[in-house]
Amino acid sequence: MAHTAHWLHIPTLQRMENILYDLRLRTTAVDTIDPRIVIIDIDEESLAKEGRWPWRRDKLAYLVDMLFDYYNIKLLGFDVVFSEPDTSGGVELLEKLASGPLQKDTNFLSTLETVRPQLSYDDMFAKSLENRPIILGYFASHKVEKTPEVGVLPSPVVAAEELPFSTLLFKEKSYAANLPKLQTAAMSGGFFNNPNVDEDGVYRRLPLLINYDNKLYEALSLALYRTLLGMPEIKFLTSEGYGENNIDSRLEGLDIEGFQIPVDQSSTLLVPYRGRQGSFPYISATDVLNGVVSQEKLKDKIVIVGTSAAGLLDLRVTPVQNVYPGVEVHANILSGLLDQTIKSRPSIIIGIETAELLLICLLSVFIFPRLPVFLSAIMFSALLVGGIALNFYCWAIWNIDTMLATPITLLTALYGIQIFFGFFFESRKKKQMGNMFGQYIPPELVEQMSQSDEEFSLKGESREMTVLFSDVRGFTTISEGMEPQELCELINDILTPVTRVIHEHKGTIDKYIGDAIMAFWGAPMQNPQHASYAVNAGLAILRALKTIQKDFKAKGWPEVDIGIGLNTGKMSVGNMGSQFRIAYTIMGDAVNLGSRLEGLTKQYGVKMIVSESTLQAAPEFTYRELDKVRVKGKHKPITIYEPLGVTEDISPEQLQILDLLNQGLHGYRKQQWTDAQSIFQQLSEQNPHDKLYSIYLERIAYYLESPPEIDWDGAFTHTSK
Repeated sequence: MAHTAHWLHIPTLQRMENILYDLRLRTTAVDTIDPRIVIIDIDEESLAKEGRWPWRRDKLAYLVDMLFDYYNIKLLGFDVVFSEPDTSGGVELLEKLASGPLQKDTNFLSTLETVRPQLSYDDMFAKSLENRPIILGYFASHKVEKTPEVGVLPSPVVAAEELPFSTLLFKEKSYAANLPKLQTAAMSGGFFNNPNVDEDGVYRRLPLLINYDNKLYEALSLALYRTLLGMPEIKFLTSEGYGENNIDSRLEGLDIEGFQIPVDQSSTLLVPYRGRQGSFPYISATDVLNGVVSQEKLKDKIVIVGTSAAGLLDLRVTPVQNVYPGVEVHANILSGLLDQTIKSRPSIIIGIETAELLLICLLSVFIFPRLPVFLSAIMFSALLVGGIALNFYCWAIWNIDTMLATPITLLTALYGIQIFFGFFFESRKKKQMGNMFGQYIPPELVEQMSQSDEEFSLKGESREMTVLFSDVRGFTTISEGMEPQELCELINDILTPVTRVIHEHKGTIDKYIGDAIMAFWGAPMQNPQHASYAVNAGLAILRALKTIQKDFKAKGWPEVDIGIGLNTGKMSVGNMGSQFRIAYTIMGDAVNLGSRLEGLTKQYGVKMIVSESTLQAAPEFTYRELDKVRVKGKHKPITIYEPLGVTEDISPEQLQILDLLNQGLHGYRKQQWTDAQSIFQQLSEQNPHDKLYSIYLERIAYYLESPPEIDWDGAFTHTSK
């Protein structure tokens, strides 16, 4: 922002701006030839045929006469200066003789007066300039030369003290102008040097006015333009609010016959290059002198005399070409003035550019960090492409030059910083996740959490979750007959595969309680399908149990069995404990019910029991209804189920058995004891090892002898855990 506001100069940024400026200029250049302006070129061919430069002034006078009398041009400008008299005619020597040895020779003196006009080439050249629209060029410098004033300047445009703005124009300290007789004969004059060449030596801009001795003088191109319009007055366009007290004015443009030429405070405009060298017709000066050029090529044209010969040192570095004739720079400016296609940088653009940079900063600080990497990359690309497109639109449509490298650099730098620090923040986040949850949940879930935008915390909160309790049945009896080391190996061989299954199904290990495991789903990462994952995990544990039993048998260890209880409901989750020991765990009535359900597996002879809330949350499975019970510590009865598997995998035979079971349960709860007894008897005969049917047969036999109370709700009350 400081660089944009010109409070600080950053050379690298300026070089980048210059490069992109040149790129835009070359990309949008019209690359056509302007036939209105013709360059009479003092080229290598002309020097070879007409002799070395400078030529005699009589030859230049003949050139001017040819251009106006034979070719009928409209306007002529010279991109050369005639600051020294032409002594090649010998007039000075003859006058020295006339004032010396031959001063009394009347014949000599008479002949001298006769031939003097023919030998005074400067007079001949001055005579050819008279009463013709001709603009002579001259050179001004900011350096103090030994002879600061050579020749005479044309009439100034205006005195500096008469200006309606603070004078910030280039102040020149010396000049090399044309001979007085030549400048007086010409219509006007203009400087052709450039006091505002960029740091890299490239001609991108050129001032239209300079200040010498508190008088303003115009550039060659501006003088040619004003001559075409009949030398109208220059009006100055200014803006207010500058200086220490914000009361000064500053130059912003020139108004000539209603056309506003955009310039900066030093009257500098951006050179509107049409393209590479050759954007204007070139005609060799020797061809004009010899009259070999067709009249149509020059009739009613604006002609500028200049040089492209390398030895005459008028070749410049420009955005469109490294070696470019200086005379064509002036032709480009004149062409741009005629077409009114001058690019501008109004003073207000600095405020707009600064606001653009501020907007980029705000977006980068407040938006980028809150977006995922992919979205931030899309936003960065959109801002980058949008900024470039807007810049080109302003350039091509509105003829406004705005900074491009600075916002691109700022945007890229801030985005790069975000990515750079984001890498470390992500690494730190992953490490924190690993430290917080790595001991509870699988590494895959830690990785998923680290890539998620969701905020994770160990603070206590209430969530809908599913809890799993798993216990090894008869472990106390098993452990009594084993050595401690062997017992540790046995319990590890049970808990390891069970834990692996829980992790594979995105579960969080709460704790190991001896031979039991407590796990939950739905925290720390939100999981809408927590119940489905939990039921799947329970079924997978039972499948893994078969492998465990096979391995134990191979080792000669006693056979083990597992009971699993699942419940879904509102639970409190977070770090809980004391200042000495703390754990990430869950609590609540729903958790206790899960533990009670695991305990009921032994009484019903099943390996897994889930609650009705779990069934509702995971409907893609088929369940066998076991009972309607009141567990210890609960007064409200609940229905418990045994999951059999995914519905698609259930066979028709199993579905028939389930249908028959449901009929038996319906009769049982309606106290239709005989019908219910018949159904359960049939089921028991089909599945003699299923404990559930014998339980109902025993209850029915009891109720046949001792019927339940009138308000019996069909629930069985368990008095133990």
